[in-house]
Amino acid sequence: MIYIGLTGWGDHDDLYEGTKDKLRTYSSHFPVVEVDSSFYAIQPVRNYEKWIRETPASFQFVVKAYQGMTGHQRGDIPFQSKEEMFEAFRESVQPLVREKRLAMVLCQFPPWFDCRKENVQYLRYVKMQLQNLPVALEFRHQSWFTSDMKEKTITFMKEEQWIHSVCDEPQAGTGSVPIVLEATDEEKTLIRFHGRNYYGWRDPGDGNWRDVRYLYNYNDEELGEWAARVRQLEKTTKDIYILFNNNSGGDAAENAKRFQAMLGIEYEGLAPRQLTLFDE
Repeated sequence: MIYIGLTGWGDHDDLYEGTKDKLRTYSSHFPVVEVDSSFYAIQPVRNYEKWIRETPASFQFVVKAYQGMTGHQRGDIPFQSKEEMFEAFRESVQPLVREKRLAMVLCQFPPWFDCRKENVQYLRYVKMQLQNLPVALEFRHQSWFTSDMKEKTITFMKEEQWIHSVCDEPQAGTGSVPIVLEATDEEKTLIRFHGRNYYGWRDPGDGNWRDVRYLYNYNDEELGEWAARVRQLEKTTKDIYILFNNNSGGDAAENAKRFQAMLGIEYEGLAPRQLTLFDE
């Protein structure tokens, strides 16, 4: 099964037509979403319970790991210990686990998290702390996929039972990774489309970096290349989750819809669409 969705549900204005009930409306278009708010703060259980109520029973969530868990945190973590932090995160997602709505936890590591022994050991620690949760791993440092390390990294991910988060992003030096079309888990693989804004990725300027870095609109040729890659991945993994993150210019939803059409996918079990005045 191929699940196509977007990162977050708050910023895709072309989907909502003025409604404030954004998640419910989003779930009438796509079967999966990435929860980004969990990166900035571990979400209270009541939020996940609310989001479950607002979406169909088949709708799934990819939950981005809290920044303190992946080394993005500036300063001290607001917990007594790392163990307390991980416990709080595990507890927060339990409603999704109970309702079988958790597609996976996404651990995206920063560009300075390079391939060295202490970082490999930390990956083992993270995986242990997240216990039996399905966990995807996304790198942002090229050293994990150099010619002499690529196969070792893939083997490590398979042995440690990490889901591979395959990236499409600008090839902009050590702070980016190439497309590595390898499934490390027979059940699930994640693909994230970050766009190909080379200059915005390297130097987002003085403004809001998110407004620049992910400013990109995929063309049909690029999406067609990815359609072939997805068909290739289907041979080695059961479910593929595809998330478009290129929304600085509002392109993610349209790109996702176009990609869905290319793959000939029609989803069942989505939330019912709200009819507008001129719908029949």
